[in-house]
Amino acid sequence: MQPDFEEAVREVLTGLKPGDVVTYGEVAAEAGFPGAARAVGNILRGSDGLPWWRVVNAAGRLVPGHEREQAQRLRAEGIAVKNGKVSR
Repeated sequence: MQPDFEEAVREVLTGLKPGDVVTYGEVAAEAGFPGAARAVGNILRGSDGLPWWRVVNAAGRLVPGHEREQAQRLRAEGIAVKNGKVSR
């Protein structure tokens, strides 16, 4: 993973505001690396302090194993979550 990639992804993620929900692919594209959605997930998995709960998969599904916490955080920001998915 290139340092500039991680820096660009961090910049996109830290720019998210409460109530924003994006996909891994959208983060990758915004960072200038379309097609690197899985690498975005790897960055989120290995770091603290980034708003991981605002990122969902392309189908709107929550992070496996963290669905309850992610749903609570999203609902606290006014995002509708139903059956493990964000209702866009």
